Amino acid sequence: MRRPIRNYPRWHQLWDAVQRAAAPVPWPARFGLWFRDSSDVVIDRHEVAAGVPSGAPALRIAFASDFHVGPTTPATTVDAAVARLVEARADLLLLGGDFVSLRAADARDLARRLADVPAPLGRYAVLGNHDYWADAATVASHLADAGIALLTNRGVRLPAPFDGIVVSGLDDHTSGEPDAEAAFAELADVRIVLMHAPSGLLDIGDRPFTVALCGHTHGGQVVLGGLQPLVMPHGALTRRYPAGRYELGAGRTLIVSRGVGCGLLPIRWNAPAAIMVCTIAPPPAA
Repeated sequence: MRRPIRNYPRWHQLWDAVQRAAAPVPWPARFGLWFRDSSDVVIDRHEVAAGVPSGAPALRIAFASDFHVGPTTPATTVDAAVARLVEARADLLLLGGDFVSLRAADARDLARRLADVPAPLGRYAVLGNHDYWADAATVASHLADAGIALLTNRGVRLPAPFDGIVVSGLDDHTSGEPDAEAAFAELADVRIVLMHAPSGLLDIGDRPFTVALCGHTHGGQVVLGGLQPLVMPHGALTRRYPAGRYELGAGRTLIVSRGVGCGLLPIRWNAPAAIMVCTIAPPPAA
């Protein structure tokens, strides 16, 4: 029996039903291309110095979130994002959820394509609120069929020479059932947190980590001039951490991606679609 979906507002359920009826094909995305400042997908690059052994190789992570496959995201944007991930040639692929917007079945083809992205240390994912709203079990099944491991409230230790590093996956703060104690149970010298939204920090509390990677915010998706984004997705911390890198103190870094696709509106302006490449490297020699 499917459990009730947490924090799926009635107005949003009605809006999703209208979209499913009105957009069996992605005409909103094609319409929205006229109102985008760019259709490209950029690569945002970050380097995080961590307490890994001196002389150890750097770990190269590719991170992508919020594909939102469905009526508001152009297929060309998804194509470009997958191409950028292949181009990154990362050791590890991490995926931050919201694979689909409306229909869980849309995750099937996307998962198969992501399974072909080079990532010798593995491909790991968490779900986002839209995946829960569409049907989390079906999205998870498509990921599993493609060999993408779901890190729901659990950690995984990377193989040598990165065996001091643990990736901890945290369930979505609003629509999942996050359990930071379980996600952080594995001891780690360096901990990478994979979560959907910045509000996952509220579940983590003061637990130590090296870097947390998330999306959900879309960077506001539509930003006029130098102003704050007009509309932000729900979440207690989305406006505090809309996009980019944030040093939280105590050696903890949060990096928020603008993501790939579009949510309610099929438009991006001053918030270009992006994937991320994050390198974990030893601190520079003194």
